[in-house]
Amino acid sequence: MLSILIPIYNHNVTQLISDLHRQATDQFIDFEIIAFEDGSVLHYDQNKAICQKLNCRHIASEKNIGRSASRNLLAREARYDHLLFMDCDARVCSDHFIEKYLAFCHEECVVIGGTAYDPDEHNPAYSLRLKYGREREARTAAERSKNNFATFNFLISKTIFDKISFDESIRGYGHEDMLFGHQLKQLGYEFIQIENPLIHTGLDENTVFLKKTEEATANLLKLHKTGRYPFLTSESTLLRKYSTVQKAGLRPVMAMLYNLLAIGMTSRLCSPKPSLWLFDLYKLLFMCQLSLKK
Repeated sequence: MLSILIPIYNHNVTQLISDLHRQATDQFIDFEIIAFEDGSVLHYDQNKAICQKLNCRHIASEKNIGRSASRNLLAREARYDHLLFMDCDARVCSDHFIEKYLAFCHEECVVIGGTAYDPDEHNPAYSLRLKYGREREARTAAERSKNNFATFNFLISKTIFDKISFDESIRGYGHEDMLFGHQLKQLGYEFIQIENPLIHTGLDENTVFLKKTEEATANLLKLHKTGRYPFLTSESTLLRKYSTVQKAGLRPVMAMLYNLLAIGMTSRLCSPKPSLWLFDLYKLLFMCQLSLKK
């Protein structure tokens, strides 16, 4: 019935797997949990040990193959008709998490459960990640657009997944979910948004989150420049703004502003009270500056 698939990179998943295993067992269903260690070494022994539970499996790659290839590998390994994907830096926050997804395991579907953040977490070292997560990601099912797709926590029929899979040519951090979601829409599948979040626990410190944001921005620009993904401009607010700046011939001005303001903006974004408006501007200026590099 249900294959629960968790790609891992240097994260301890013992509590996550323990909670998922207990809930699935209590539902008296056919299930499996497959954890894939993607070239990581931290917590390897603990993760392997927890997968000694009945219906659990731990597989590993010595080399990091990336987010897209990891998910494709897990889907190929899966035995059952419905695939429940989740990121490893997640925590179960409801005793009915598995039960809610089982209601959709009798049909072809794509179901998005959502993301939540610990309301008791207020460490200023994570202020930017928390601000972004709580205001941009932690939305209720009603608030999410019907076209909103995210890989953090979703259920998909294996028959649907096998028609698409993740694009393994995309390396680096960010935007493989956008391309996968677009392919689903092209095939005519709508996303069912439900209230069934996992708590995102893998918080990056502010400077680390900014570096990952820069990597994701660079990846988005690279994909845009290939010309293979013309839909990206309509689906990415950042690319739409960039295209407007480009058409107006203002990229050199924006790049100069980045060089002048980057240090001050970084300081403000890493403060206890960061601004998401400034965060969006930072990404746009960074993209313009990056686009002019040879």
